Amino acid sequence: MRLVLASNNAKKLGELQALLAPAGVELVTQGSLGVTEADEPFHTFVENALTKARHAAQHTGGAAIADDSGLCVDALGGAPGVISAHYAEIKTRVADREGHRLVQDAANIALLLERLHGIKDRRARFVSTLVAVRSADDPEPLVAVGRWQGEILDTPSGEGGFGYDPLMFIPALGKSVAQLDAATKNAHSHRALAAAQMLVLMREAWRLG
Repeated sequence: MRLVLASNNAKKLGELQALLAPAGVELVTQGSLGVTEADEPFHTFVENALTKARHAAQHTGGAAIADDSGLCVDALGGAPGVISAHYAEIKTRVADREGHRLVQDAANIALLLERLHGIKDRRARFVSTLVAVRSADDPEPLVAVGRWQGEILDTPSGEGGFGYDPLMFIPALGKSVAQLDAATKNAHSHRALAAAQMLVLMREAWRLG
């Protein structure tokens, strides 16, 4: 079964393709089909993921899947949440996309540490919500959620990953996410957990695999 991925992120495409392959799923990015990205106006991961999946399905006429993810910190009431990628305001945009991402990541980390200064409760989780629809008006979207529990460090640690990975310490693994090799990260991540749930749902509801 071919699913349109409501994203143009090559890393996300490769990761989800590998995770969903056991169900016979073939992913193709919406950008390769000429579909623009959808707005994400909501305050919850599930609403934004559903909006993106429906948008991709409507513009391609087929089944689609979307992921909305971020970091939720208990002491901050779940922030940064759905605005994790753009938590800090960047007034000057770097022309190079990768360069801008690095600047944004650094600003996000600095703001998070500032807002957690003096707070002892550092519990947090990475959250990934996957939503799959057979069509834009599918009344029974499949929804899977993965939560990767951890704690926010006082200072960044590790050179790998991206985003908040250097700040997110995983007690069960004894390392920050940025210190994990790619295979370990992909096996334990919030997106891997969500994809595992989605596999079960696709097999049960869509009779795949």
